[in-house]
Amino acid sequence: MTPLQAFVETHPRLFVLTGAGCSTASGIPDYRDRDGQWKRTPPVTFAAFMQEPHTRRRYWARSLLGWRRFGHALPNATHHALVELERQGRIELLVTQNVDGLHQRAGNGNVVDLHGRLDTVRCMSCDWRGTRHDFQRALVERNPEWTRLDANDAPDGDADLEAHDFGRFDVPPCPHCNAIVKPDVVFFGENVPSERVVAAMDACRRADAMLVVGSSLMVYSGYRFAHAAAQAGRPVAAVTLGRTRADALLALKVDAPCEEALGFLLAPASPDASGVATAAT
Repeated sequence: MTPLQAFVETHPRLFVLTGAGCSTASGIPDYRDRDGQWKRTPPVTFAAFMQEPHTRRRYWARSLLGWRRFGHALPNATHHALVELERQGRIELLVTQNVDGLHQRAGNGNVVDLHGRLDTVRCMSCDWRGTRHDFQRALVERNPEWTRLDANDAPDGDADLEAHDFGRFDVPPCPHCNAIVKPDVVFFGENVPSERVVAAMDACRRADAMLVVGSSLMVYSGYRFAHAAAQAGRPVAAVTLGRTRADALLALKVDAPCEEALGFLLAPASPDASGVATAAT
């Protein structure tokens, strides 16, 4: 039995927090390196998106390209392992910092999307909401020449598209009031909705322990839960590659790919010496 498997067995009611490392095996790049530093220029801020037309045009031009693959990403073994953990009744709540919806697509039912979902867009004035797939069609209809371009994938449906005249990119306004349309996700400098934080913190308090999967916890919106759990005397385990902001708080650290570390949850049962089926270790 691995230390992680023992941790799960010992704490039957887990509060689970996931991050970008969960989705890298689905082809979605992560943000940070093993030292917790940015791999590329930090994401656009809320203030820049709302105040600078050029920033909005650049964001949506890159997103037009990135969504073509991001929007079709599929759950990987990590997501399925966490579904199995929920099926066993061991997850108090799964809170994800990811915006890809892959936990729900895999089958997790009790999920808080801490930073929102990229598959929805919203008007920042009248609060109209639409699907990202429909908004993609509107982007393509207004900018057909941009569909001939390609670029490497970047995190969260972005693409590394540079050296183009983004001033020519035509961003669709809200179909109801003509105001700014934004992805329904929390940008840097934007507050996480309080009801999500409250729901997550309540579950964190009720749980026996916390399991972090694929997050460096460098962003405070996720780190706060590890800090709260540790302050309350609840053990925190983390499965991630490299350094986390909470290393000093951890009862267990597994420095390995998420799908590898959680593989025991998907391992076929094998009979022990008494003939009783047990999970492979």
